[in-house]
Parts: sequence; structure tokens; C-alpha cells
Amino acid sequence: MMDAATTAPAPGSERAMITDRLLDAAGISVDRLPMLPVVFDRMARVLADAMRQKSASPSYVSVSCVENDRIGDVLDEFESNALVAVLYSPEWDARVLVGFDRDFIFTMVDVLFGADGTEPPIDEERSFSNIETRIARTVFEVAAKALEDSFEPIAKTKLKLERIESRMDFAVVGRRNNPAVVARLLLQAIGRGGEVFVVMPHATLNPLRQRLSQVLAGEMSTRDKQWTQHFHNEIQRTEVKLEAILEEREMSLGDISSLRVGQTIELQATAHSPVTLSCNQQPVFNCQLGQLNGSYTLQIEDLIHEEKDLIDDLRSS
Repeated sequence: MMDAATTAPAPGSERAMITDRLLDAAGISVDRLPMLPVVFDRMARVLADAMRQKSASPSYVSVSCVENDRIGDVLDEFESNALVAVLYSPEWDARVLVGFDRDFIFTMVDVLFGADGTEPPIDEERSFSNIETRIARTVFEVAAKALEDSFEPIAKTKLKLERIESRMDFAVVGRRNNPAVVARLLLQAIGRGGEVFVVMPHATLNPLRQRLSQVLAGEMSTRDKQWTQHFHNEIQRTEVKLEAILEEREMSLGDISSLRVGQTIELQATAHSPVTLSCNQQPVFNCQLGQLNGSYTLQIEDLIHEEKDLIDDLRSS
């Protein structure tokens, strides 16, 4: 005979079971899972980095939205206009969908074959060719790896590519009226775009709900150091126009209209007057005018602090 005390569930565990059942009945709310947007943001970064390594033209991927929808409604939206990969997770014993719309596939084919965007994009309704399908399979594998890496802090898994479907009726990961979390990612490359969509049924995410609801330390402010450094280097190479202003003076419209070719305009500035170095009409440095090897030179003296300089001007006046 078993002791009742050993068979009865602990009060705390019973409350947890009731809470889980209530949450399961209520479904998944994206707003209550702050790690979900973080996961898909990371997926966008990883996918973009992987695509940049495979093509000469840069590709940019960003998250458009993360929302709830019915599986069937999402598939109906892309009927005959996309390719969908069915991915299986042995650890989760569940399947998820990753899809590429027609614009994404055509854009990636052009990018991977070295197009620069000068040719017009393909604008016709037709079946995908064997080459386009094979390229899509390669990119699906990259997207699956990106999704794996993005979920690693939450729950490690391996996503295996089971099959690729062009007919949405065969892209089955659950009943068509079952709810799912849908993430939409936008691609930009060679002046064109496309969409990636990820469909994860609520049944797949329910076991991960507690981990997804807890913000992991440092995850909300995680930066891709390699991309940040690349972005910084590209900004440093930007060409800008500098203007050296020796003196400014005000003239009436009548004075300007009376100016003639060859007329001399006298300035109050001398060789020792400070010169303002400006960029995009923004004063940056005070400089000293000089000469070297027959050319005019500028020696930077100090940085211009507009607020401080304005106060000094008001005081002097």
C-alpha cells in the first residue's frame, strides 16, 4: 500500500501544472515572449552575414514583424508564389517552416551569379526552374543553420531539411487552422527585395515558453562585432567636402546686383585671421592660414564647440 503523501503532487508543482495548462489554453502571446524578437533579429544578422560571404554584392536582412497567425492563412498568402522548406528538429520532435517568396528567390539567383542590378528583374508568373530550386535549397540550408544558431541560447537543436515544397498544400506541419508564430524577414540586395517567412506552430514553442519569456543577460543589447566594425570602416571611407571660410560679410541684394566682373571686394581679414573649416555647412575646426611650397595651407588649432562659442560671442558683444 502506497503512502498518500508520496503519491500526491506537491502544492507548488500542482500550481505550476495548472498555470501551464491555463497558458496553453490561452495560446502564445508574442508580447509576453521578449526573447522571440531577439531570436529572429539574430537570425536576420546571421543569414545576412552568410549571404555576404557567398556573393560580391552585399545583402541586408531585417525583421519586418513577428506575429501570430493561422498556418493555413500564411500558406494561402504564398500559394504558387513561394518555395517552402520543411525543417525537422529531433530534439523538439517538431517541424517548422521556412519559406522564400518569388522575389527573394529571383533576387538571390541574380546576386549569387554576380548581377549588379542593372538588368530588369524577372516579372512573370512561372514555375521555378531546376537551377532556381537547387539554389533555393542551398539558401534554405543556410537559413536553417541561422535559425539553429539563433535558438542556441534558448534551446540547442539541429534543424534537418526534410523536403522542399512548391505547393503549399503539401507544406504540412500541423492542422491548417492551428495557431503559429510567424516571423517575416525582408531581404535587400542590388536594389531589389524579397521576403523570408518562418512559421513555428504554438505546439513547438510551448515547451520553450518559459525560456523565451526570460530576457537573457546581455541578449537585448547584443551586437554583431564583425558587422559593426565593417560598418564603421565603411563610414570612415565616406568622402565629404570641406570648406575653408576666411571671412563672411553681409551685403544687400542691391549691392550684389551692382557687382561687375573685375570688381574688387575688400575683406577685413588678414593673414593672421582665424579660418573656419566647415563640413556640410557645419563648422568643425578653427584653423590658421599659411603657405607651403607656394600653396595655401591650414593648420588646425582647435575644435569648434558651437554652444560654447555662442556664449563667448554673446559675452563679447
